[in-house]
Amino acid sequence: MKRIRIKMDTVESMLFYWQATSEKDKVGETYLNEIANHEDMKKTYDQEFNAESFRKVLSAISNREPFKSDVKKERVFWNSNMWMTEDMEFTRMMLAPIKVLNADHLLPKVQAQVKNPKYEEVEVVFVPGHEFEYLIHENQLLINFFKIQVDLYEDNKIEIGGVSLEDYLVNKMVEVQSQK
Repeated sequence: MKRIRIKMDTVESMLFYWQATSEKDKVGETYLNEIANHEDMKKTYDQEFNAESFRKVLSAISNREPFKSDVKKERVFWNSNMWMTEDMEFTRMMLAPIKVLNADHLLPKVQAQVKNPKYEEVEVVFVPGHEFEYLIHENQLLINFFKIQVDLYEDNKIEIGGVSLEDYLVNKMVEVQSQK
């Protein structure tokens, strides 16, 4: 393994949506469809939650329409996005540590645990997800941005599932390299 690449394209696009929506601006369907059909988002879809689910949820929030769904993944996604729009300061606190995340110093930790890497590069991709914590798609580790936990009292302390972000990433990248 030679490289770790951090990708935040989808979350960066969502930041515009969350900000605009929090300021009561309407976000157009074209923009929502563009994010929904982003290659990284497509890898998170399944039979219950797809690009139409993504668009439908975000459109309802942007238009301030009531949202009801029998699909739990859509309700979870709605709730997570509402949370982002209601507290932009908290959203920025979640974003700050991953924006400055330096994956270079994680590489030796992964290399020490993986003797025969399957991939030369692992992409760590942050996406706005529904119920999942992370997904592995070939050499990509897709992490649900909404699962990030920040400490309100300690700057840049960030965890996922009760584990520091750095340890979490190392463990999951080892898993990416070890999958069959």
